[in-house]
Amino acid sequence: MKRYRELFAIPNVWVLVLSAFPARVAYGMVALAIFFKTEDATGSIAAAGFAIGINSVAGAATAGLRGMLMDKYGQKWPLRIFVPGYAGMMLILNTMENRNGILLAAFIMGITAPPINLSVRPLWRDVVPKDFLRTAYAVDTSVMSSAGVLGPVIATSLALSSRPGSPLVVASIFMLIGGGGLAITKVSRNWIPEKKEENHISLWRHKAIQLLMIEGCFIGFGWGAFDVAVPAFATLEEVPHRTAWILAAMGIANIFGGLLGGLVSKKVSALKAMRITYLIWIFISIPIVFTYPGWSMVIAASFLGLVGGTIQVFYWEVMEAVRPKGSAVGMMGWIWTVEGTLMSIGAAAGGWIAETYSPRFALSITCFTIVTGFIILNLGKKRLSAADRIPTDEEDLAAMSDNSPTTT
Repeated sequence: MKRYRELFAIPNVWVLVLSAFPARVAYGMVALAIFFKTEDATGSIAAAGFAIGINSVAGAATAGLRGMLMDKYGQKWPLRIFVPGYAGMMLILNTMENRNGILLAAFIMGITAPPINLSVRPLWRDVVPKDFLRTAYAVDTSVMSSAGVLGPVIATSLALSSRPGSPLVVASIFMLIGGGGLAITKVSRNWIPEKKEENHISLWRHKAIQLLMIEGCFIGFGWGAFDVAVPAFATLEEVPHRTAWILAAMGIANIFGGLLGGLVSKKVSALKAMRITYLIWIFISIPIVFTYPGWSMVIAASFLGLVGGTIQVFYWEVMEAVRPKGSAVGMMGWIWTVEGTLMSIGAAAGGWIAETYSPRFALSITCFTIVTGFIILNLGKKRLSAADRIPTDEEDLAAMSDNSPTTT
């Protein structure tokens, strides 16, 4: 834990962690908040699912464009436009009682979603020395996972309370606090987008990014299927309440997995660490196919989340190492556009497969896509060679000198 104590002693680390946290919790609430609002207004579970789907697709499909906007203009004004716009759309959606109006509002919400997570990631390079980046990414990953666990709990509790219409209102307030808090921090206001190199090529033609996008297609599809397969299995077995146990256990394990990733020695390159962890992830994913919605699935999902949280730390490092200059936010946005879109398709396919054939079949898709993802990255590892190096002591010292204390 000494490594984490040293990290949080660096100026601005606490600011970056805490400022955006409420907005991340809001994102964790959004899906269920839309679901409960739509189901309450229309009386249709199908309409509620469609509202979530259309919101997710709209957000994923435009993430790259919003990221490119920040790479060009910085974070100051885009955040100050997107944050209040998104929070306002939540309140508007909450007033809707008509199915078509809700769907339209959900779609516009997705388009206006402020890129909070995409904004925070590049700021770590300005806040901590290079040799602390892995630990910083681990903390950031764990904070996102924590918000992902807390958000659904808050949304569900509010929806089942005496004020069932409050989840979207609370999420809107959290977004204003967190998004606004990030926008006014000095580190965000002063962030200067990188200049593109003279021989700059588009992200869609960049070999390393192409590889990560292809891998993202499979992983996105697999996790989309998993997100539906678990509640579908529990519902078919008439134990729908166990879905919360399974996903909560997985989310908590994901938090610890991210923290474990941050403790891996910097003497191990990001690419090597990712490949080793990815291989472990394959074997960890197999038991989930043979579990039942109960303790067996809770345990299997926990291990899946633990390793998944660890690999995410190295994945961010690899992306940062291989991306072209001038694409700090846009690169992550376009990869999420691909992965998030396939995740939505995977969710639709997973629901149909679980209902028509078997939820175990849907779960096996996740295992298959993890195997495929590993094969893709292994075959294309030369494209990711920039992430297979360890910074020299001289580079570490130079990085430390570039991170002199500042105030916010």
